[in-house]
Amino acid sequence: MQQKTRLRVAVIPVAGLGTRFLPITKAIPKEMLPLVDRPIIEYIVEEAFTSGIEKIIFVNSKGKHPIEDYFDYDADEIKFAKKIERLKDSHDIARAITTISIRQHSPKGLGHAILCARPAVEDEPFAVLLGDDVIDADPACTRQLIDVFEANGQKSVVGVMEVPQEATSKYGIVSGKEKKPGLFEVDRLVEKPTPEETPSRFAIPGRYILTPDVFDILEKTNPSVGGEIQLTDALQGLADTSGLLAYCFTGNRYDAGDQVGFIEANIRFALKRDDTREGVKDLIKQIAKDIG
Repeated sequence: MQQKTRLRVAVIPVAGLGTRFLPITKAIPKEMLPLVDRPIIEYIVEEAFTSGIEKIIFVNSKGKHPIEDYFDYDADEIKFAKKIERLKDSHDIARAITTISIRQHSPKGLGHAILCARPAVEDEPFAVLLGDDVIDADPACTRQLIDVFEANGQKSVVGVMEVPQEATSKYGIVSGKEKKPGLFEVDRLVEKPTPEETPSRFAIPGRYILTPDVFDILEKTNPSVGGEIQLTDALQGLADTSGLLAYCFTGNRYDAGDQVGFIEANIRFALKRDDTREGVKDLIKQIAKDIG
């Protein structure tokens, strides 16, 4: 009987160029753009941390050193953080998690970025969290997927959500047989299908739990959509061999890599906070009045 391995590692690809947020991303990584007063990447790392992750591997690129710096700390900053609760939360996470940075030297796609992390992941199952997708959930989305992974023989699992038919071309789409409500055995994955060709409306918004055999598949995966090595193609290989599950997670997902999605996320998270809620409510009412 194969011994179960506790999932303790997460890969967070942060090598993207952030072209949708030019010109600001000429100087600032898109992952460091703020949701209220915390960078997007902190929400992603916090999700991993609250899900039980102990080691995070950032797959980065040139100009992304502010991310590494943000999750560093020194004695003086720790003393300062004790006086400001918002800083203390960030430092508690930074001190509790080991972070590793690996460089993706050229933009060859998400699948290639994941493959770059292989030396640090080694032979362990691991989570993947994409920094563009902020998911507000309790329990955390990654924790939900880990629970599904552990309850189903440690089979790889992707988080999915149902999207409108016209939006399928923005996502990797899965289809398969429903094992029980909200849980599917995946038989087909398609990267960004047209609404006319999509096999379903279940989209993957950037949360995965993968077994290490995906690395062997990625090494043999050829570039496809956009001339890049697509993780979706490797997931099809998992589905055809060791199997792949899709789970409809609970929670609200915001596309922080899109200008409108980023603005929505800022408003939603500001409304959740005691110190900003009322001011933002008044602002929304005033704007709504101004535009009629």
